Amino acid sequence: MTRGEVAAERAADREPAARPPTARRRRSLFDREGPLAALLLLPSIVYIIGLVAIPFVLAIAFSLSSATVGDPTLRWVGLANFQRALADPVFRTSLLNSVLITVIALACVVLLATALALVLSKDFRGKWFFRFLVLLPWTTPVSLVSILWLWMFDTLYSPIDWVLRAVGLIDGNLNWLGTPQTAFAAVIIAQVWRITPLAAVIVLAGLLSVPPDVDEQAQIDGAGFWRKTFQITLPLTLPIIAVATLFGGIMIFIDLTTVYVLTRGGPINATQILPTWAFFRGIEGGDLGQGAAIALFLFPVLLTFAILILRAVRRSEVT
Repeated sequence: MTRGEVAAERAADREPAARPPTARRRRSLFDREGPLAALLLLPSIVYIIGLVAIPFVLAIAFSLSSATVGDPTLRWVGLANFQRALADPVFRTSLLNSVLITVIALACVVLLATALALVLSKDFRGKWFFRFLVLLPWTTPVSLVSILWLWMFDTLYSPIDWVLRAVGLIDGNLNWLGTPQTAFAAVIIAQVWRITPLAAVIVLAGLLSVPPDVDEQAQIDGAGFWRKTFQITLPLTLPIIAVATLFGGIMIFIDLTTVYVLTRGGPINATQILPTWAFFRGIEGGDLGQGAAIALFLFPVLLTFAILILRAVRRSEVT
């Protein structure tokens, strides 16, 4: 064998073996980011179209028609349903109650969730068990949570009243769900108890993402607990807290089950909110067009709230 033949044989040995056409085609498909990204996003797109886009379009169509449960024909009436809603005093009360319940409950949620996340971010024995207990209210279905609080606010057997009587704050039982002020407070308490675990987990993730070098440097500089918390830790986690605020606000504002189970909007519409009033008018009242128009008022309020929160997050990131 000549030197040239030996060199050619060695070069052939160094060359990779030719791959089958099927393997090349399969590898090229998974290596192409465009088709692969579209394939992975397809289930989410189908989900959003099926459960968000189509119902939203149908709600707009119903709100512009005179459709009822007995006659679901979409007869065009323009903005008549929206005008009737704005002229309804119960609608205005529902809108105000929705905003007040969301703002008050959300302020309590942010404070409690931040404090709870600060505690759970420390090292202590049994931390995993306490984290498990914190998640329980969030993992429980909202209907069961509402029934739980319905028992807690029972007129005769409320454990809350028993504790208040034991410490001498009240003499008899409180009619939690029978008076406007206490019913309003009961709805806020139930919402805070339900949303705080989710917000705490989100804030906890933000706290754990803070580099430990920052805390060590603050200790070296002589910063105490309160100074580290309010001047270093919380400012660094402010974007995460804003995300928790956004999620919590949306969930409280659109929640129907809690108010429906506890008070059904009573007494005398003192706890009536937009979701329950839309349900009563559209489903129980049979006026689909009016119910859809009331429900659509949720969209601009939530959009405004989301824009304000996202702008606050952007400003905090810039500064």
